[in-house]
Amino acid sequence: MTSLSRELVFLILQFLEEEKFKESVHRLEKESGFYFNMKYFEEKVQAGEWDEVEKYLSGFTKVDDNRYSMKIFFEIRKQKYLEALDRQDKSKAVEILVTDLKVFSTFNEDLYKEITQLLTLGNFRENEQLSKYGDTKTARSIMLIELKKLIEANPLFRDKLAFPGLKSSRLRTLINQSLNWQHQLCKNPRSNPDIKTLFTDHTCTPPNGPLAPTPVNLPVAAVAKPAAYTPLGAHGPFPPAAAAANANALAGWMANASSSSSVQAAVVTASSIPVPQNQVSILKRPRTPPAAPCLVDYPSPDHEQLMKRLRPAQSVEEVTYPNPRQQASWSLDDLPRTVAFTLHQGSNITSLDFHPSHPTLLLVGCSNGEITLWELGLQERLMAKPFKTWEITNCSLPFQAAFIKDASISVSRVTWSPDGSYVGVAFTKHLIHLYSYSGPNDLREHLETDAHAGGVNDLAFAYPNKQLCVVTCGDDKLIKVWDLTGRRLFNFEGHEAPVYSICPHHKESIQFIFSTAIDGKIKAWLYDNMGSRVDYDAPGRWCTTMLYSADGTRLFSCGTSKDGDSFLVEWNESEGAIKRTYSGFRKKSTGVVQFDTTQNHFLAAGEDSQIKFWDMDNTSLLTSTEAEGGLPSFPRLRFNKEGNLLAVTTADNGFKILANAVGVKTLKAVESTSYEGLRSSIDSAAIKVSGSTAVSHVSPVNCKVERSSPVRPTPIINGVDPMARSVEKPRPVDDTIDKAKPWQLTEILDPVQCRLVTMPDSTDSSSKVVRLLYTNSGFGVLALGSNGVQKLWKWVRNEQNPTGKATASVVPQHWQPNSGLLMTNDVSGVNLEEAVPCIALSKNDSYVMSASGGKVSLFNMMTFKVMTTFMPPPPASTFLAFHPQDNNIIAIGMEDSTIHIYNVRVDEVKSKLKGHLKRITGLAFSTNLNILVSSGADAQLCVWSIDTWEKRKSIAIQLPAGKAPVGETRLQFHADQIRLLVAHETQLAIYDASKMDRIRQWLPQDGLSAPISYAAFSCNSQLIYATFCDGNIGVFDPDSLRLRCRIAPSAYFSQAVLNGSQTVYPLVVAAHPQEVNQFAVGLTDGSVKVIEPTESEGKWGTISPGDNGMLNGRPGSSSTTSNHTPDPIQR
Repeated sequence: MTSLSRELVFLILQFLEEEKFKESVHRLEKESGFYFNMKYFEEKVQAGEWDEVEKYLSGFTKVDDNRYSMKIFFEIRKQKYLEALDRQDKSKAVEILVTDLKVFSTFNEDLYKEITQLLTLGNFRENEQLSKYGDTKTARSIMLIELKKLIEANPLFRDKLAFPGLKSSRLRTLINQSLNWQHQLCKNPRSNPDIKTLFTDHTCTPPNGPLAPTPVNLPVAAVAKPAAYTPLGAHGPFPPAAAAANANALAGWMANASSSSSVQAAVVTASSIPVPQNQVSILKRPRTPPAAPCLVDYPSPDHEQLMKRLRPAQSVEEVTYPNPRQQASWSLDDLPRTVAFTLHQGSNITSLDFHPSHPTLLLVGCSNGEITLWELGLQERLMAKPFKTWEITNCSLPFQAAFIKDASISVSRVTWSPDGSYVGVAFTKHLIHLYSYSGPNDLREHLETDAHAGGVNDLAFAYPNKQLCVVTCGDDKLIKVWDLTGRRLFNFEGHEAPVYSICPHHKESIQFIFSTAIDGKIKAWLYDNMGSRVDYDAPGRWCTTMLYSADGTRLFSCGTSKDGDSFLVEWNESEGAIKRTYSGFRKKSTGVVQFDTTQNHFLAAGEDSQIKFWDMDNTSLLTSTEAEGGLPSFPRLRFNKEGNLLAVTTADNGFKILANAVGVKTLKAVESTSYEGLRSSIDSAAIKVSGSTAVSHVSPVNCKVERSSPVRPTPIINGVDPMARSVEKPRPVDDTIDKAKPWQLTEILDPVQCRLVTMPDSTDSSSKVVRLLYTNSGFGVLALGSNGVQKLWKWVRNEQNPTGKATASVVPQHWQPNSGLLMTNDVSGVNLEEAVPCIALSKNDSYVMSASGGKVSLFNMMTFKVMTTFMPPPPASTFLAFHPQDNNIIAIGMEDSTIHIYNVRVDEVKSKLKGHLKRITGLAFSTNLNILVSSGADAQLCVWSIDTWEKRKSIAIQLPAGKAPVGETRLQFHADQIRLLVAHETQLAIYDASKMDRIRQWLPQDGLSAPISYAAFSCNSQLIYATFCDGNIGVFDPDSLRLRCRIAPSAYFSQAVLNGSQTVYPLVVAAHPQEVNQFAVGLTDGSVKVIEPTESEGKWGTISPGDNGMLNGRPGSSSTTSNHTPDPIQR
């Protein structure tokens, strides 16, 4: 049987197990002989079902196969014989002796005679060797221990004792993908395909009328058996448009692979093995990235190209031409070539990296194992961390032995996490260090891991499954993925030489890793266990590094051969071939060339004691600089994200900072800000300024000066950007100059100061908007009213809105199925005024689960039909949260203060968690910490282990004096899955969930003094949107909890509402899943509004500048440097 057929058997076994066809599972295990179910075997032995025990064993071995098998059967039959004797059933004992044990007499006649003599004894325990035989149960348990040892030692059972690590419902997933593929091949794909059978290929019948418009919203239908419904994983039959429309990318690489490739070209034919959902295309340039599988657009030029490319027996090679790139005007002055200054490090520098959002903060790694943090604006070394092992006893014995023999160790890589909150360090011997970073003087030890045998050659951060992880590679030829607790998530094997570098990246919602080894092989990996998807030879076939341009659309590699020839190339991702090779290197080199990219336009490489620059679109050398001399033969180099500063190593253990005009001003602005912070007299009173300084072309804005502690605005765009190399264009000079000006709070007072759209058919004063969600794809908004009815609005893809995503610039459609059904919760016998509504959306936007005091209803998002109901009250459900790794598991907070861990597939409560005193108001999972945090109306927070569901900790939120512990408490994890936002009507607070220590707290005050109604992180967790019961909306910086923008009711309410007698305010706020500065609010009058800043402004205010550790004119608390002591309340 082929390997794929064998894997199919495992998929069927998993399916049968999930569907509880127990007998069929074990029959297939036995008949296939692929998996020996030790648990089932133990159950049958303990039950004394000897016939079934031997029948099951017969599928894997026979008595005379080898000595291990013989011993296994002998022990079983001997036990059966002794039990018959113990029951005084002599006739059965004789039968066993003659039919079962006789076979062993030919191998050991004396033993057989001794066993026969037991028949003559009144009690076989009179035999000295059996004198310690206890009762039957004990004897079976002792025998089982021996049997397990024999089975594990038996070579016939090798590779049959462990079931492959499959994601749940894998076979259903593949069937769903097949249905999607069949639907794509339909000549006339319908917007609502009716999948009625799996027995024949799916085709859509031709429509009676005209074809559906181009943007077709395909239903995520169910593949379910009768009287059941589809599991709630991300397994809908129609994966996201990204995977469908761009499937030729990785396919192109594989199709062109050499015959030695581990992935054959046949993989990409229409009849080939199904590639996992959403993971076919990972290399093609993205269009607008959807965040989750829901809405698919057909047809499109990309789709047609895909169909041509993947149809079997294609005779003509199809070529995908990229869309013309809009060129920004540029000049040589944009390149940072002017030497600003030189700094002395003291040791040979091996790695450099700029902070992703502080353009003058530089991290340096050295050959002596030390890492250093520099503030370039001050030309000051902020801190240095010499190498030391944090806990050598936790390290492997090979490392301990190597370190004792030779304690020298070098840094091979330093890098920031994409949001700048972590620092990763890889060393030339075994180890990686992870530091958490909270401010200029706050670099704390977070994790030490013995990652690889030998050197760790590279380290990078990535976001598989929206979870911040560390990716490493090493001399042991492996690539490993770790979570922030040090748990290894993936182990990629396949390279035949030490792995030199890694390049994690994402296309659409697909995360992947490129790797290069010192034998010149390039491989690509998805976050699964299915091996490398690409096997290519890098130019030069030696040490090569790969990087993407900042916008993630262009892939480059640079390397040097053993003969000293250097190669800098751009890859054609669609074809897996070199698109262009850049010239300008000297003929022979004696080292490895390092390179970097910037501004989506330039490449730079260090060679021949120079820095050489190229225009990405031109293969000829653009220019070069010697940086006033003193550079080594192969200088290391690194751009800051803005591309206006370039750090370059020197031959005398230092580095130079090269800058363009904007970079020079950036450095001066930091120096000026530092000087301002040292001035003793700072006027913190309100300063009157003209409106144009804060918002251009609008009415005057009220501004106040506020000093704050340093903060970290995000580098993350559309969720994550693992490369975090540079931005699309240099920052304007004005931005840099503004840093030296007094910071001003942005206040939005008038509708012209923002973009706003009100959902049509939303206003209903009789039904408040009590819950609000964006669809994960970002194409729609879903609101739950206090009357139990849910409404969905979708944006249409057209010329005004080419992406089809939610925007405040275009009015969406109130969407309903043709049937006219409403998504109405079960409200029979419910007092709606007292009901606590709850809602949760599946990851692929296929299903929504909600309740309004009655049963929990599961709706199909395309048909609005109720798929099922469950959990009837009492008690009523008050909060719903999907398990992050299994959509079939739901945490349900209850009115009686308990939390039910409910398995939808089997309709069973697996665990019931007790720890609160009042109803549950919030639930949040952290995959990094492996915990569930719950909040209640008792103002308590509880932490539960996801593995055991045991309570780890319980704390009370710190309420203002005299405030009773009542009211709603909401929770949301930061993107790092460690920091936790806690919102209560009395406060906003940030907690370190690993210890449940409060880091920051903000209380309503001044212009925002009303109770808080709701709060939520922006999609990248770099903003907090908070709504207030007086109609104000605040936009906060999450690091400092300082207000950066206030949106007044007058900015988004009509005059009729402002002048009306009814008090209207937002009850809930939701953040767009990809657009950082877009949010939606649901109001007490039933309306829903989407709000964005003006296009000219582009963001909600600015972060306040640093103040040298001073908070409100007084020294900052110890929490600035430690999470153990909460900060004073921010004013």
